[in-house]
Amino acid sequence: MHTKKVMLLGASGSIGSATLDILRSHPDLYTLVAASAHSSEEALKTVVREFGPKAATLSGPVRNVDLSESFPSLRFYRGREGLFKMIEEVDADIVVNGIAGAAGLEPSWRAIRSGKDLALANKETIVTSGPLIRHEARKLQRKILPVDSEHSAIFHLLEHQEPEFVEELVITASGGPFLHRPLESFSSIRPEEALKHPTWNMGGKITIDSATMANKGLEFIEAHYLFDVDPDHIKVVIHPQSMVHSLIRTTDGSLFAQISRPDMRIPIQNALSYPQLISCPFGRLELAGASFSFHEPQEKRYPLLFIAIDAIKAGGAYPIAYNAADELAVQAFVEHQIGYCTISEVVRQLLERDWSSSPVSLEEVLETDQRARTIAGEILKNFGGR
Repeated sequence: MHTKKVMLLGASGSIGSATLDILRSHPDLYTLVAASAHSSEEALKTVVREFGPKAATLSGPVRNVDLSESFPSLRFYRGREGLFKMIEEVDADIVVNGIAGAAGLEPSWRAIRSGKDLALANKETIVTSGPLIRHEARKLQRKILPVDSEHSAIFHLLEHQEPEFVEELVITASGGPFLHRPLESFSSIRPEEALKHPTWNMGGKITIDSATMANKGLEFIEAHYLFDVDPDHIKVVIHPQSMVHSLIRTTDGSLFAQISRPDMRIPIQNALSYPQLISCPFGRLELAGASFSFHEPQEKRYPLLFIAIDAIKAGGAYPIAYNAADELAVQAFVEHQIGYCTISEVVRQLLERDWSSSPVSLEEVLETDQRARTIAGEILKNFGGR
């Protein structure tokens, strides 16, 4: 396997941290050529100091900062446009997109259009523009390699099966921190409680989404777009141990699973090394003494999962509206503007509007996303949000 040149977007987040661990473990296989952070100047300096990339970006609001003063050989870019320029100008084999939220959408497109493969941890890219960006990747003969543990599992399981023999995709979910909490107490859930995930260490937005299972709703939409599987042939089951990362059911009724420790470094490494599998230094799961359990999610406990399934079945721009409303509502919840149960109500009310028109370009996706956010903001005001 030749040395791959890696560009890392979102270096200061949880995906970025896990990716850097992999690069440390395999310095002979991977070279970091560029990295970005939103506003964490010191974190980005630490990355530049350790890995010596040729380029770096602080993609947040432009400030009077220039890392090239500390690192004279560094090409330093500023702001969102600077991030786009870095993606397009710096030579890399693969871009790891660990940017959270809709802010990661356009960087994914820039990576594909500049001729790079994409290791994708940003759910919003596929949720909002899955068919369009997949068409672009096929046209340019670029790979989109999923980094979510669930989609990474399905991706690798499907590699070993003919499509006509696959009957169903089964996506697993931990159930989050409120799996056994009495429903009548949900209205009193505080952000600090929702940010305590029982098995995964992730960023704030996805951790809240794990509590509501909005993240599993987004993953359901992603699975439909990534693997061209009808929504009626995708299923979600709760698996609190987070060791079976997803399954496929074949036409003979058999289930094939990908099983490993709940460690994001495994699917990230598999994306970086594709099409090969290489030695993983992060430990193995021993089955002796392990126990697995599975059960159906309840709609009353996780309404956002079922709203997402309805959104992808409705088609059009409903998934875009779902994602936009959830992102704004989660932020309002974290800022103590609305209650936990209001998150799903904001999303539900936005999806009662007409979103049946399907965007045909990235520009239309971005316009639709902005329109959805504007309307979601108006809905939030009715619940006391700003």
